[in-house]
Amino acid sequence: MVTQWVTRPETPADIPAIRQVNLSAFPTALEADLVDALRTDPAWIPEFSIVAQDEGVVTGYALLTRCHVDDAPALALAPCAVLTQSQGRGAGGAAIRAALAAAQSAGENLVLVLGHPEYYPRFGFRPASTFSIRAPFDVPDAAMMALAFDNDKPVPSGTIRYAAPFNV
Repeated sequence: MVTQWVTRPETPADIPAIRQVNLSAFPTALEADLVDALRTDPAWIPEFSIVAQDEGVVTGYALLTRCHVDDAPALALAPCAVLTQSQGRGAGGAAIRAALAAAQSAGENLVLVLGHPEYYPRFGFRPASTFSIRAPFDVPDAAMMALAFDNDKPVPSGTIRYAAPFNV
């Protein structure tokens, strides 16, 4: 059975469900706590906190927050999470696609993600090093990825500066 995911920006009523999705998807509370901390940070962009629902139940989540490459604005995709029992059904991909579409519609051009190199290229991500972008910590080249929506626009190069709650 193919699920038709409903995606939308989070509402205040979704906050407990989003926390539960992150607690389910990750082995510790770090990601759930990160989302809570980011909500109070200037990096937070409410329309880029996206849930994926199935029959009204928040099942997947993707978040884009403001970061910078040197001094140029960009977005960081993190975290992305799906309830453990629903993984592999497309909720995460639906939330990511919706978040990326919202960012592109808002005029953003650059999204960065540190993640599985087998997963994120399906959304158009490629190694950030191809743009001369690097993480502020050691990470395998294939795992630090970037997506430019419009390759005709300039893409900054340099070191990523994450929002303070990332603690990097």
